[in-house]
Amino acid sequence: MHIELPEKRYYGIGEVAKAFDVNTSLIRFWEKEFDVLKPKKNAKGNRKFTPQDITNLKLIYHLVKERGFTLEGAKTHLKEERHKTLSNFDIIQKLEKVKMELIKIKNNL
Repeated sequence: MHIELPEKRYYGIGEVAKAFDVNTSLIRFWEKEFDVLKPKKNAKGNRKFTPQDITNLKLIYHLVKERGFTLEGAKTHLKEERHKTLSNFDIIQKLEKVKMELIKIKNNL
């Protein structure tokens, strides 16, 4: 899954939900369930996600939505095998970028 977000310091929950194509309620639920998500909240309670939070959300999305883990399974997987999961996830992202570039080249021919 390729997420298109501009380079910013903070992202609103609406931007994040639109980029992941999920409801904002799911993002709020994942924030409660996973300890790695720590968005900043302003005085009104609006959540602002950092680029590190976006990276964690990508990993959670990959485990839960793409690989079919349950929430409990994703939590334990992140706690026990975080380094291995991150390296595999980075490889998958790089391969998806290469695939997209090859598709662009193919369409331009």
